[in-house]
Amino acid sequence: MKYEPTIGMEVHVELKTASKMFCACKNELELDRVPNSNICPVCTGQPGALPVANEKAIEYVVKAGLALNCKIAKISKFDRKNYFYPDLPKGYQISQYDQPICGGGYLIIGKKRIDITRIHLEEDTGKLLHQKGTDFSLVDFNRSGIPLMELVTEPDIESAEEAKKFCEELQLILRYLGISDADMEKGHMRCEANISISRKKTERGTKVEIKNLNSFKSVEKAIDFEIKRQMEVLEERKKIIQETRGWDESKMQTFSQREKESAHDYRYFPEPDLPPLEFSEDYVNKIRAELPELPAQKIIRFRSEYKLPEYDAEVLSQDKETAEFFEEAVSEACELCSSLTKSKRSKEDGFDLVRDKDDGKLAKLTANYIISELKKYLNDKVGIKDLKITPENFGELMSIISKSKINSSTAQMVLAEMVRTGADPEHIIAEKNLGQIEDDLEIEKIVEKVVSENSQPVADFKAGKQAALQFLLGQVMKESEGKINPKVALGIMKAKLNK
Repeated sequence: MKYEPTIGMEVHVELKTASKMFCACKNELELDRVPNSNICPVCTGQPGALPVANEKAIEYVVKAGLALNCKIAKISKFDRKNYFYPDLPKGYQISQYDQPICGGGYLIIGKKRIDITRIHLEEDTGKLLHQKGTDFSLVDFNRSGIPLMELVTEPDIESAEEAKKFCEELQLILRYLGISDADMEKGHMRCEANISISRKKTERGTKVEIKNLNSFKSVEKAIDFEIKRQMEVLEERKKIIQETRGWDESKMQTFSQREKESAHDYRYFPEPDLPPLEFSEDYVNKIRAELPELPAQKIIRFRSEYKLPEYDAEVLSQDKETAEFFEEAVSEACELCSSLTKSKRSKEDGFDLVRDKDDGKLAKLTANYIISELKKYLNDKVGIKDLKITPENFGELMSIISKSKINSSTAQMVLAEMVRTGADPEHIIAEKNLGQIEDDLEIEKIVEKVVSENSQPVADFKAGKQAALQFLLGQVMKESEGKINPKVALGIMKAKLNK
């Protein structure tokens, strides 16, 4: 490319607190509520109403900062950000300017470090409703005052794909921390991209901001489009205008909204109705001790402890509930397998060696079934904890499969019934007569029947054609409806044919 793109991200996240940022109104935006029904004098900016800071929201921002390797300020404060817009009832927004709660952090994406300039706390605005066929807009203040965390990166991002991955990883961390659902479709997480291009990395072009990107796809597509647009402008020897642009999803292009304001345009000054925030070492260390294992750490542990491939570890770690389900299921499966008697754990008895956590086979089997089979029953509205199946029953199914008591097609049938009813696998197998035939005499009868009905393949095998043996084994499995362990059937058949 003739031009080098420089990209910085600003991400706004609605925090999952019980109440709004500066008042006692409930923070329940996702509920289908009548407009302007969840408001009070504070969040609508009535004269004389005074704000009180939400302690839990402050704690959540500190938690996010620690998870993202930030330094926590010893003293922070709130500021008034002054601008006039219909969805801002006070004529200013309580935000943070020169003393944010967090600063100097970073997030690793692949092998790339993306530095985080700051994370600060503010209140959300109201929402404008533009009705078709009218020449006016309506304002809903239900969203006004909801605690909003804003994260600003350094301009370290070099492509639309990298920006998308940054936002995806950030969403995952926020969900692991439990501080936000970060659902972009519901507006819990809103992304803005600052983009400039130049011929050299040492130079910076004119910055253009794209506002309110509400999906990861939009982040990627909007940035790609804007880079191309700016390149075309420069190729025509025109100047890039510093401005704010929107993203038109239907036309897949950005459009101009207004010229970009600078910090001095907002006339920031300290919020006189709120005291400064002081963070002691003990307070910060207490929150640090409460941090959960984060996705990147979990991937490393899954690969080390369970011997999982990188892909499996990453897929399982993409959702905290799925990762927990996996670990509980593996624990149950290992416990059941380790209780086998030594004789039943030998290959001579027709069983695989026990697939335990130590050699990774049982963990790999569990991961495979979660990723390829259980995921079929999940979607955006149904998470793994919404299913009737428990990790204990799933682990029991894995132990049954590992002991070759049922084959893969039967396992899928059992799993479907477990998801539908929540019943344990042993009960389903017994009730539907799906278990393996383990009586040697019964297996021998089936083998003899197949041998007697297939004289030509038998002759072919005795003439040295090994493919005939596989055909005969297939006939045994068909005759038994898949209820014989293939290894056992193969051993008995070889003994029969070699007589």
